[in-house]
Amino acid sequence: MLLLLLGIIVLHVAVLVLLFVSTIVSQWMVGNGHATDLWQNCSTSSLGSVQHCFTSSANEWLQSVQATMILSIVFSVLSLFLFFCQLFTLTKGGRFYITGVFQILAGLCVMSAASIYTVRHPEWHLNSENSYGFAYILAWVAFPLALLSGVIYVILRKRE
Repeated sequence: MLLLLLGIIVLHVAVLVLLFVSTIVSQWMVGNGHATDLWQNCSTSSLGSVQHCFTSSANEWLQSVQATMILSIVFSVLSLFLFFCQLFTLTKGGRFYITGVFQILAGLCVMSAASIYTVRHPEWHLNSENSYGFAYILAWVAFPLALLSGVIYVILRKRE
């Protein structure tokens, strides 16, 4: 049972790390000496050093992506906190429903953010030299892992 709990905690922390990195790092879209993320657009030199950074546009769709990514982090942190609280207060045989629901919500938020970014990003549709960066891919990787950990929490029963 201890190894199962350790595995669940490691999975949850991995999801949190993926969510933090994908939200913070400036690599959602890359191409032709520039990199964009949710917060800023940066131009880079041929050596890879950042030359200029400007804040991203104030488009409504970009603000919704920012908000849902932040919500996914909040829900995931809250889920981890609730897991530890329920671990010590839940009766024997009880299920971690609340923890699982918040983790599933985190997964749905990151899915919504990545989907909106995929559909609405204008440079992707106009310029074929751009490609999605690793932070965008990490957001998509965090989605199934968050759903998986949420389902595991819902199925999990507390034992002695």
